[in-house]
Amino acid sequence: MRFEAQAEGFARDGYAVFEGALDGAPLALLRAECDAFVRREDGRMDAAGTDRLGLSHRGRRYFASECQRETPALRAMLFSPVMADICRATLGGDAYFFFDQYVVKGPEGGLPFAWHQDSGYVAGNGGPPDHAPYLTCWCPLDDATAENGTVRVIPGSHRAGIRRHRRDPATGDLAAEADGEGVVVAARAGSVVAFSSLLLHATGANRSTAPRRVYLAQYTAEAMLDPGTRHLRRNAVAFLRDGAQVTVA
Repeated sequence: MRFEAQAEGFARDGYAVFEGALDGAPLALLRAECDAFVRREDGRMDAAGTDRLGLSHRGRRYFASECQRETPALRAMLFSPVMADICRATLGGDAYFFFDQYVVKGPEGGLPFAWHQDSGYVAGNGGPPDHAPYLTCWCPLDDATAENGTVRVIPGSHRAGIRRHRRDPATGDLAAEADGEGVVVAARAGSVVAFSSLLLHATGANRSTAPRRVYLAQYTAEAMLDPGTRHLRRNAVAFLRDGAQVTVA
């Protein structure tokens, strides 16, 4: 198995850093597509006559989701051998592609993102509260630092289940109480910070003079269905079965 040390750290702490996993062509691809999705979100806000839609705030913070549906070229990264290795080291032998989005913070005041669990967003937005923990791959396209609002985590917080989240009407964030200030995870561009959907994490404000760009890819160990309707939630593209890669870009 590749990434034995990261597999041990992920099981213990709920997160692991895969340094330089996306260096080269995957990083270039993700960077090349990012600006178009920021423009897409500005266009959506223009059409709605507002400066905020959901978690996106014009010029300050953007969440542009389901990007691979519009730009299939992104699947070259999502279904790459290195992402298969990361899924094996964290989720195990079975993995489904679930969700992707760009998260971009504007320069000189890009908004922070409150303490939360990704599973808290699933449960808080009508998804199944009893879903299996899944994997978030937080992929910085620029060196992520404390100055530009990199991610902070509470190691080991993934063991306590889904916590109570409350929505902040000013930002749209679902926020949970955190135990302390957490650990700042500085990661250079091209790395992957992988964490459990139950891990408490947050990001700071961007105080730098350049945007802070991240691509987010999520994978589940089983298909996730909405309660009641039993309809598929987001995506469930089989990626690994019994450790073997079954979808290739």
